[in-house]
Amino acid sequence: MLKAVVPALALVAVAAGCSSSEGKDEQRLTGLRENYCMQLGRWQKARNAAGTATPESPAYEEAGLVAQDAFLALRPLRDETVSGGRTLGEETVLAINNGDGYAEAHVVQYCDDVGFETLAR
Repeated sequence: MLKAVVPALALVAVAAGCSSSEGKDEQRLTGLRENYCMQLGRWQKARNAAGTATPESPAYEEAGLVAQDAFLALRPLRDETVSGGRTLGEETVLAINNGDGYAEAHVVQYCDDVGFETLAR
């Protein structure tokens, strides 16, 4: 009887280890997504506050600094696919660097899809 129990227990231990690891990976991914959406929302707010500010104004500089934070938050997620067939990285670059409204809508939709719609506008 003991010979049959040991392999079964080993299998349960391996399965439990995978489940625990998968749970931690999912928590990490959720945290990364939340951070990205929060940084995207901060950039949108700073950009809107800068409005028609000149490149020499503090509001304009703040928007640039916040954009850097959004790009840093993007790095681990850059290869995720978003609506439109592009990656999150491609759409974020188009939205922030090029002012592409469609790309911005796609990254905001991404935030909505992953459950952080209130963080991005």
